[in-house]
Amino acid sequence: MRQTMLQPLGVRSAQQRPRLPPLCCHSAAKLLLAEAPAAEHDWLGHPESAARVPAVMAALEAGGLTPGGSAAGDALVYVTGSAPATREQLARVHTANYLGSLALLTARKAPCLYDGDTYLTKQSSQAAAAGVGAALALVDAVVLESRLRQQLPGAPPGPAAFALCRPPGHHALPQSAMGFCLYSTAALAARHAQQVHGLRRVLIYDWDVHHGNGTEAAFAADPDVCYISTHQAGGFPGTGEQGYVGVGAGEGATINVSLPGGSGDVAARAAIDTIIGPAAERFKPDIILVSAGFDAHWRDPLAGLQWTDATYATLARAMTQLAAQLCGGRIVFLLEGGYDLVGLASGCLETVRACLDLPPALGDADAARALLAEPEAKVAAALREVRALHSL
Repeated sequence: MRQTMLQPLGVRSAQQRPRLPPLCCHSAAKLLLAEAPAAEHDWLGHPESAARVPAVMAALEAGGLTPGGSAAGDALVYVTGSAPATREQLARVHTANYLGSLALLTARKAPCLYDGDTYLTKQSSQAAAAGVGAALALVDAVVLESRLRQQLPGAPPGPAAFALCRPPGHHALPQSAMGFCLYSTAALAARHAQQVHGLRRVLIYDWDVHHGNGTEAAFAADPDVCYISTHQAGGFPGTGEQGYVGVGAGEGATINVSLPGGSGDVAARAAIDTIIGPAAERFKPDIILVSAGFDAHWRDPLAGLQWTDATYATLARAMTQLAAQLCGGRIVFLLEGGYDLVGLASGCLETVRACLDLPPALGDADAARALLAEPEAKVAAALREVRALHSL
């Protein structure tokens, strides 16, 4: 276990960071940030490692993006002290049989492999529940603050939020773990927004390079949750065909954008302009959740798209603007994949800067030399198919 990698020099622990003060409509906060690094969930040599969140935090600290830091000032607030998700909360998405079998497997056999990709340590289930709990706490805070600000004429939209939680969640099915994921974090956050806060319509945009089959499965028949995924065609887990639009009452509320390998910044910008933005405006969500994976980054070893730091800056800014326009600023970013630590950290840095309305840092100077020409004709054909299928 690589426990020595969990606390890079200069990064303060969560216990040392300021706790969230009582928010009010006069708050200057633009971004609420929570971390659940799951230090106990680690497997030697596995790409989904305990080094991921500390790498992001080190980049944020180096960039002055801490409460009161040189770049953030009072606009960034850490949310700490959230409780792990309870079994009752997890059961809003996951079956009782799965939750019971996971607990039993963890107690009796861990450390072990759940499947060929997904590992368990003795603490994995609790660590994953802590990540879900952090996500739910940010949903609570975003909803509370937006409602408080709505009571004051002329107040800005509520703050965005970013949960740096792991393990990722979007492959976890209601009945099983899968693809590094134990609990379906985005799906659980959506149900929490609906059942606890009465927000009926939830938009989930999944920009991870892999299709979020678990999130899709949770809402395939639900017309009140619009799931949009941009992902690499033919990649893991082999789902996400553009022709799949949901089932029954949920038909049309699932939008899959399957991008050819080599797609980069041009493709991502076209997708946000012609599909994600128009779909969000038509759906009129009460809250937006972003499954924010950073494995579409050109540095990432587990896939073959060519997104850059600038891509994440553009997407994050576009999504926060949509939230301000459509739902009082209510948006929560949830960490999914991203397995090159440099690409992960720089992508998260750009997302945070966009939420704080700061200009991009654009630190990946090597991108221009590394990138290949995008397959623009194939991208255009794929986007035309999606727009026609969904009348966008």
